[in-house]
Amino acid sequence: MYQEKFRRRLPESLDELHGPTQGIVELPLHMAWSGMTSYDMDKPRQRMGVYRTVLHEGLRDDLPRYLSQDLLLQLWPVLRTPVGRTVRTVWEDAFPQLATRHRAAV
Repeated sequence: MYQEKFRRRLPESLDELHGPTQGIVELPLHMAWSGMTSYDMDKPRQRMGVYRTVLHEGLRDDLPRYLSQDLLLQLWPVLRTPVGRTVRTVWEDAFPQLATRHRAAV
């Protein structure tokens, strides 16, 4: 099942996510195969681009390296739409605090 692909990559806890929140982030080609590889985390559009790319293309070891728990929680109310239904469902099922963040923002 397509959802299982994303479910297998999930961290045990959002506490494992200690990625950068500012500065330049260079994504490896296995994630950024279709476009930009360098992102400025201080620019909101590029920050969203990193998170969308990592959530879709990142492997299990990539998630803690490139995602930050605080930033993911902050971005989720907006990010949940561009990541699409499958990724959104897998992450919100595993981490109810993401769904709660969305409901609180609405």
